[in-house]
Amino acid sequence: MGNLLDKYLFQALDAYPYNLEEAVESLNYALSYDDKNPVALCLMGQIYAENLRDYETAKEYYQQALAEDMYALDVYPKYINVLLWNEDYDEAEKLIDFALTLKGTDKAVLYLKKGILFEQKKEYKAALKVLKTAKVYTYNNYFISDIEGDEKRIQDKMPKKKSTKKGSKTQSSSKKKKKK
Repeated sequence: MGNLLDKYLFQALDAYPYNLEEAVESLNYALSYDDKNPVALCLMGQIYAENLRDYETAKEYYQQALAEDMYALDVYPKYINVLLWNEDYDEAEKLIDFALTLKGTDKAVLYLKKGILFEQKKEYKAALKVLKTAKVYTYNNYFISDIEGDEKRIQDKMPKKKSTKKGSKTQSSSKKKKKK
């Protein structure tokens, strides 16, 4: 039975995202052999989230996958994306904080997700601080350049400080007038 389950899982993984019909059909077969398989549940959640934009159903699949195996590390970033897309910010922050405690998770990706969470909440300084931490856990140049792009985007969103040069000149000239 395990061989058939694996066969259908591999077919689903191979078909996704290019052939959704085949991916879903293979996933349904895989889930009929083991309805608690975290890989199948995660991919089904991914299909509901990314292709059908049914975030509530996707959340249910991700929750089931993590209930079966909390060390299914590939689930966390995808589940966090759904929570961010669905604007479930408190839930997303709790999940990120929990995932960061697990051995083997991609800390750079999780800190990046946390930065995006803060950005969506318009907490730009906190977002930049977290992205700096993400860089510490990044071990390839491509991902660092992605983070730097995110930093620039967030900096562009930050409110600009008003120049006080003009105000200081008028204050100093008014002080000179008072002295005379």
